Amino acid sequence: MAAPNGTNGTSNGHSRPLRFLIWGGDGWIAGHLKSLLQGQGKEVHATTVRTENREAVIQELARVEPTHVLNAAGCTGRPNVDWCEDNKEATVRSNVIGALNLADCCFRAGVHCSVFATGCIYQYDDAHPIGGRGYSEADEPNFRGSFYSETKGHVELIMKHYNNCLILRLRMPVSDDLHPRNFVTKITGYERVVDIPNSNTIFHDLLPAAILLAEHNEVGVYNFTNPGAISHNQVLHLFKEIVRPDFTFRNFSVEEQAKILKAGRSNCELDTTKLVAKLKEYGYDIPEVHDAYRRCFKRMVAAGVE
Repeated sequence: MAAPNGTNGTSNGHSRPLRFLIWGGDGWIAGHLKSLLQGQGKEVHATTVRTENREAVIQELARVEPTHVLNAAGCTGRPNVDWCEDNKEATVRSNVIGALNLADCCFRAGVHCSVFATGCIYQYDDAHPIGGRGYSEADEPNFRGSFYSETKGHVELIMKHYNNCLILRLRMPVSDDLHPRNFVTKITGYERVVDIPNSNTIFHDLLPAAILLAEHNEVGVYNFTNPGAISHNQVLHLFKEIVRPDFTFRNFSVEEQAKILKAGRSNCELDTTKLVAKLKEYGYDIPEVHDAYRRCFKRMVAAGVE
């Protein structure tokens, strides 16, 4: 992959060598980003400094002097977003105050900031039905069924006005292993699943694209998923076909699911037209989600993951 503007690994528009600083350094996404950057021969640092601690953030930026920050920190709750319903202050501190503080500190330091955000801020409606047009980056968030999604929707509306920020909306992220945070790991472990089409983010396809966009200092909001939508059943059928032939699963309705959850779950398709067009400018293509899953599961098998 060529360096931005042919500058042999220098920051777009600057003479400084690229230096990445990943926030959320002990997290799942952060670990994947660090490995990917190291594999590309990039200089990369990681930190666990709390994003809401302004003085510590300023000191960390001054210490590392990054050209690019990748914000993979944030509060999603353990074991899931239901946690946020009972810990609203902590959720605000991380997802709102911390996210905005880091963006602002980067802005004041002249540092590009990529934010790994969420597309779980929408819900299918009459204008965006299942199988219909997906939500674009310009659509106002309409899902407030969980406090987690509510904080994410509000903070994006503010953060997008920072002209140093690239906001990447992930949904139901999937890695090539069965890490506990992997969407596939989660749904294969459930007793029953709902069968609704959704947009998904396959790390193998999208994380290199995140680095590419950051290197070119792209800013603004992008729906950051593979094109198309895939249902839970379709994912699990592919998993059974390719990875685990003896796997079985059962379904239940959204209404039945709601009885066992504290918070609602977003179901939607995101329109990736903007992302696909931008990446084509750099010669990078993203596979459609069904094809992407098939490739992902074949990589799992090749790696001995079962």
